[in-house]
Formats: sequence, structure tokens, C-alpha cells
Amino acid sequence: MAVPLLTFTDRGIYCPAGDFHIDPWRPVPRALITHGHSDHARPGHAAYLASHAALPVIRHRLGPITAEGAAWGETRQIGPVTVSFHPAGHVPGSAQIRVEHRGEVWAVSGDYKTEADGLAEPFEPVRCHNFISECTFGLPVFRWQPQPRVMDEIARWWAANAALGKTSLLGAYSFGKAQRLMAGLPALGPILTHGAVEEVTAILRDQGYPLPPTIRVTRETTPKTHPGALVIAPPSALGTPWANRFAPSEEAFASGWMAVRGIRRRRSLGTGFALSDHADWQGLNTAIRETGASTVFVTHGYTAPFRRWLESRGYSAGIVETEFTGEETEPEPEAS
Repeated sequence: MAVPLLTFTDRGIYCPAGDFHIDPWRPVPRALITHGHSDHARPGHAAYLASHAALPVIRHRLGPITAEGAAWGETRQIGPVTVSFHPAGHVPGSAQIRVEHRGEVWAVSGDYKTEADGLAEPFEPVRCHNFISECTFGLPVFRWQPQPRVMDEIARWWAANAALGKTSLLGAYSFGKAQRLMAGLPALGPILTHGAVEEVTAILRDQGYPLPPTIRVTRETTPKTHPGALVIAPPSALGTPWANRFAPSEEAFASGWMAVRGIRRRRSLGTGFALSDHADWQGLNTAIRETGASTVFVTHGYTAPFRRWLESRGYSAGIVETEFTGEETEPEPEAS
């Protein structure tokens, strides 16, 4: 029996013909990385290959590594296997990885979203025979509102808080969501950032991504020094002494999970904005259809119901057990 082009191991997705892994979670000799979030870009690999756009954040998060970058669509030969990186639309620099050998094509999506956000490179469908897809939000209940509408809701919340003399504290992941917010919101006042957010923002700004001026929070920063400000911080910083310095304030969280009221209640957040860097139900189905793939493997999220749905639509579908976590549980730095 022929060995599949990609196999699933306890270290991650593996290509036997090329002897490389994709987004492995345990140390390997050669790792191809889709993007810089910590559940996909792990430390300890001997060599890394990622898109040029993803490498600066990956280096920032992992420290000194042996790494090489590839341009979008550039083909690389790894042994007899051809690989290339294509925009995933998830966060700046995020990629899908196309793998081809002897006429067989696989695409590993990493994380992706199909709605262009004006910051990340827009999602590009990759034609393939076999597609490995996330399904973080793989239920019909998850259907996102257009980004301009959500940004308008956040802007109105910010303006209302400022009118009451309150600082607006918005929880968002430090890489991707935070920068998407600052790029998409109108300039209603100063934008202050937690150190973890500002470090990534500076890297992306240096790469040429269009980001507005922001101000890193220091010990001297108070509501008096920056009245009416919006503070963007990792979710872990909300409700901490770091955040309490901005009282009186209002807190909110931007995440796809905010579409579910029960999750908002468990987080004790009165205000939540459903803005996700992952594809919703419609986006997942559209992306899969546009690949032309006949076989789809799903990973992290609502894998069992989404697999059943795909099978009902005529796909050969399977579940890949991984250590990827998606949006809700991405580890964040401690507040500082």
C-alpha cells in the first residue's frame, strides 16, 4: 500500500517523502510553519521554513532560531516534494501550505478566515485533492457580521464610554486581533496598548503593515494623561491590577466566542463583540468548496459535527487530532 503524502503522527503533520513536518508540536529536524501563534509555532525545531511575512513575529516569539522565509507562491523543493506558501487571511503573514508530489496535492490551511480585513493578506483558495481544514467555529450558529458593522459597534461603545469620562478596555489577542482592531477603528481618541500588544505592533509596523500610531502603557499612564482612550490588551490583563489603574473604565472582549451569550456570562463580560480571525460556518464551507478537494480532514473545533456535515455533502472526511487550540485558549503573556 502506498504511503500517503501527508500522515498524522504524535509530533504533528508529517510528509514522509520530504521528511518534514507542518506546525509540529514536538521538536523535529525540519518544520514548516503556517503562522506565529503559539499553538502553531513551537520552540525546539532544528530548522524552520515560513512565509517571509510571518518570520519576524515568529523570531520575536521564539528567540534565536535557524529559519528561512519564502515568498507567496514561491515553490521550494524539499527532496522530491514541492511546497509553497499561500495567504490564509488569518493574521498578517499567515499561510496555507501546499504540498505536491507525483501529481498528488495536499493543502494544510493552518488557521484561516475568508473575509478580507484590510490588514492580513487576503485568503487565497488553494486547489488540491486533500485539504486539512480547521473548524474552530464549525457550527451553523457561527455566522459573522461584516467587519465594518462590528467596528461601528465597537466605535459607538468607545465613544459612549468617553462621553461618560470612562476609559475603554478592550481585550484582544496580542498578535492579529489587536492590530486588526486598531487598523479598523476610527480615530476617536488615543489608542493605548499593553506591552505585549505594542511589541508585536511595532514589528508589523516595521514590516509595512498600515497601523495607526499607538502609545505603550507605562507606570505613568493614567486616565488623566490620556482621557477618552481606548486600551487594547491581552484578555489575561482584564480584571487585573494592571487594568484597574484606568478606573473608571468599561471592559469588553473581541472574539468569535462572543457570539455565544453563555460564554460572555462565564467570563463575566457585560460587553462582547463577535469578531473572529477564523472562518465562520459559511466561510469554512466556501473555502472547502473552492479547493476542489474530494477529501477533507478537520482539526480543532467542532470536528465531529463538521465531519458529519461534510460527509452528508459527499466529501470523504476525517478528523485529525492535534494540539492546535484556535482562538479561545491561545496562551498570552502575563500582564505587565
